[in-house]
Amino acid sequence: MYGNWGKFLRVNLSTGEIKVEEYDEELAKKWLGSRGLAIYFLLRDMDPKVDPLSPENMLIITPGPLSGTSAPTGGRYNVVTKSPQTGFITMSNSGGYFGAELKFAGWDGIIVEGKADSPVYIYIKDDNVEIRDASHLWGKRVSETEEAIKKEIGSKKLHIASIGPAGENLVKFAAVINDGHRAAGRAGVGAVMGSKNLKAIAVEGSKHVPIADRQKFMLVVREKINKLRNDPVAGGGLPKYGTAVLVNIINENGLYPTRNFQTGVFELAYEQSGEAMAAKYLIRNQPCYACPIGCGRVNRLPTVGVTEGPEYESIWALGANLGINDLASIIEANHMCDDFGLDTISTGGTLATAMELWEKGLLKPEDVGEDAPPFRFGNTEVLHYYIEKLVYREGFGDVLAEGGYRLAEKFNGVDYFMGVKKLELPAYDPRGAEGHGLGYATNNRGGCHIKNYMISPEILGYPYKMDPHDISDDKIKMLLLFQHLSAVIDAAGLCLFTTFGLGADDFRDMLNAALGWDFSTDDYLKIGERIWNAERIFNLKAGLIPERDDTLPKRFLEEPMPEGPNKGHVVRLKEMLPRYYKMRGWTEDGRVPKEKAEELGIAEFL
Repeated sequence: MYGNWGKFLRVNLSTGEIKVEEYDEELAKKWLGSRGLAIYFLLRDMDPKVDPLSPENMLIITPGPLSGTSAPTGGRYNVVTKSPQTGFITMSNSGGYFGAELKFAGWDGIIVEGKADSPVYIYIKDDNVEIRDASHLWGKRVSETEEAIKKEIGSKKLHIASIGPAGENLVKFAAVINDGHRAAGRAGVGAVMGSKNLKAIAVEGSKHVPIADRQKFMLVVREKINKLRNDPVAGGGLPKYGTAVLVNIINENGLYPTRNFQTGVFELAYEQSGEAMAAKYLIRNQPCYACPIGCGRVNRLPTVGVTEGPEYESIWALGANLGINDLASIIEANHMCDDFGLDTISTGGTLATAMELWEKGLLKPEDVGEDAPPFRFGNTEVLHYYIEKLVYREGFGDVLAEGGYRLAEKFNGVDYFMGVKKLELPAYDPRGAEGHGLGYATNNRGGCHIKNYMISPEILGYPYKMDPHDISDDKIKMLLLFQHLSAVIDAAGLCLFTTFGLGADDFRDMLNAALGWDFSTDDYLKIGERIWNAERIFNLKAGLIPERDDTLPKRFLEEPMPEGPNKGHVVRLKEMLPRYYKMRGWTEDGRVPKEKAEELGIAEFL
């Protein structure tokens, strides 16, 4: 087998058993790898109804067949599990170097089961695997944890994925952080890791990923890298200004969510843009493994020194969505989230929910404590004070640590929670991109932009420009393409930013050269469709009710955008959703029928 090693490491923390889970190329051709194989193992080996924070939940950390190769952005990995935040599947993706290093060690992934009696970390050096005591690491922040493990093992090659105090304290939106600042961020994967008393996974490897035709692969890779370097976004905007290049673009297009999505225009957006950050704080770019784009930012701030980030989503979540414009405060808050091990999107979304509850009079001073800063939009005190409080579940922080939905529910203001399937929404108001709104409503992990980034065609013009308010069948077909292609890219171990410059045929070329396959583009997209449907089956078994869960907050459906280019628009979800179900081959009520499951070869999981 090429690309994949054909084996997962299986670690049961309850019993201490370590074994190898082998699979053959036939299974790889069905699921490709990473996100694909992960949902296969979850459906095969785990009841989707398990408590996400119980020992029975499986945590799968897995790079793809192109991870650890010279394919552009070949350093990605996924953390796949049942989310404690949503109760459904989550597949959180991260870059850096950890995923590539796991492949160098000879593994396609790690399946973690059970719960250790006391804190542990897993140390992997090629075929040698140990479960080590981590009692001395429990309570440490991410930076302290990485430093301590590297000193203990004494290896410069070591790459580490760990949780901070947020994961230890089971904050519902805790992240897994690798290489200091790279986050598998969304839907509480860090809390699942913490529930297993697993503090970290440290990896070093000495192997080379097997390639079917190395010479052909290198020729294909060079061609694709040139395409990316010549693209105005992948080769221009992202390297120059990072993902925050989007701040001005999205704001000018009128869908930059402001003050908990009450409007789509932030009057001071430029001051927190990538251009402003480059002028004030940037030291250099920080690319992930094998990345020709280099969108990562290394900044210097007097209060924290040298740090990485923030990304576009983080700037928005900790900035405009809270009515905050102080870029220095935003950078410091992002640094805190990384070191504590928090998802910045849900952190900001939860605080924004609290701010609107406060504004509407549902959350009162006596609820948060006399000495606590008031939850007023624009109050920068809220950022640093409540981030620390929620991480340690101190005072009102214990309520915030449950996430925005549960906060809003507690104070009778669910309509002020801007999320889908209990997951806080990212930095695009769907009233300004209705196909993107349909993507939010139907995304398998909830309020997520990554798995169906319709901002590309609706705003940025990739692969071509589509009217953001067109809700025709062509728009829905494009969404299906993005959902399937994104699943393929995740399963391959690449970064979705490669879609700025590369199309489906380009990914086919790289995969075929590396794996020695002769698959068509449609063959790969069929894998993506299989993954998407398998995840849907998992969610349905876990308790998803389509009429309740495949929707958007009332604000987007009933409250027209108050200003800007999208003034007067709502999301016409009811006009799109039935056609989406039909084009998927699902039932009218959004379920995967036996005929569709048989077509995709997944009927065994119904």
